[in-house]
Amino acid sequence: MKDLGTERGAQFFPERAFAATPSRAVIGLEAEFNLFVNGRRRRPEKVFGDPSRLVRRRMIPRTGRSFQLPAGGAIYFDTGVIEVATPIVELERGCCYRATRLLWEQIRYLRAELDRWSKLHGRNCQLQGFSTHYNFSFPHARKSKSRNATKLAYLLAHILPVPVLLLATNRHSSAVGVRPRRARLEVTADFTPDPALMLATCAFIAGAVETVLRWDDFGLRELNRNGIPRIRPFRLRKHSSRRGWRVTADSLGENPFTADINAPLWKLRDGRILSLRAIAEEILRPFRRQIRRISDSSTLEHIAAVFDGNARSLLDFPKRPEAYDDVGRAIDWGRRMRRWSRSKYEKIIHRVIAREPMRIGQKRYRVERMSGWYEIDFREVGTRRHRTFNLDELVQLSAAKKLAPSVPSKRKAAKNRRAK
Repeated sequence: MKDLGTERGAQFFPERAFAATPSRAVIGLEAEFNLFVNGRRRRPEKVFGDPSRLVRRRMIPRTGRSFQLPAGGAIYFDTGVIEVATPIVELERGCCYRATRLLWEQIRYLRAELDRWSKLHGRNCQLQGFSTHYNFSFPHARKSKSRNATKLAYLLAHILPVPVLLLATNRHSSAVGVRPRRARLEVTADFTPDPALMLATCAFIAGAVETVLRWDDFGLRELNRNGIPRIRPFRLRKHSSRRGWRVTADSLGENPFTADINAPLWKLRDGRILSLRAIAEEILRPFRRQIRRISDSSTLEHIAAVFDGNARSLLDFPKRPEAYDDVGRAIDWGRRMRRWSRSKYEKIIHRVIAREPMRIGQKRYRVERMSGWYEIDFREVGTRRHRTFNLDELVQLSAAKKLAPSVPSKRKAAKNRRAK
């Protein structure tokens, strides 16, 4: 398997989109898939042309070549892979459940459209999991000269790799990376075909990011102050595209993706020799409070169980599980994933993708396109004047009951009755 799709050029979360995000923190997930048709890997651009020729329902266009899926997220074909992404989700209690559920809802929708296309054309389509990207905004209010996205990403590149290895990678994986952006951070890992492990990965990263943002600075001395064990040797590699760092097969002296995760093979700077699981257990300690706050006790318990060996890591399997090669056929949601209600942003997005005219104040508008993840372009019905609203404005209008579906005119209503 290639290096987690990190050489890919497309971005579902472009800088303009995150520069326009709210002052509060938000998260979003992306996933990339290889497409196989009748057992042969194919470029989706060659098979379908663009996503609008695969998805039956008319989709709202987005910035660039992506489209808003009827399930709420986005789809894009990029240099040989199919990418889907979630809308941004407010970083608050339950956000990791919501973001993980949203990503799998996009995967389920994509799988259904592929099934329909396969039946129509007499072919078999498979989605092979390639990578998952965990995106976290870095609000401007938290920045300073000693606290910027680059320094934060470099510090996290010394914290996240071992826990993410155990939660999100398999024996064929090749890297875990952290990439800084002007307004966000992106953690790259292999695709995880198990929603519960993807949720655990998201929750650990979110808890770690929220904890580190509260540290005095982003220097490496904070690792010792907070009891983070450090493996020696530890050689970060440059990311394969753009800025950032990654831990690869040759970063730690031995290949962590093929080594026994239960064996004490890894020498630390303080002289101890521990297993990857024991190292991950120690790394977890300073982040437990924020992980529990953002997710819940059950997710924290699952993370701890993977680290102490009481729950399976995908690295416990001698080979990469077959679930990677045909993603979306069956999705094990779990009851906890279902119980979380939609966030305020999600509810607005679902109203937008319904494409119904909206009455905003005293005027009627139709959605024209998504401008990044935070802003939506509308056209006023009648005057055709352009206006852009962001999600927070639409949430406030909805709360004030100034945002409502447009009521059909009496003439249209009478015509509809006659048609019946």
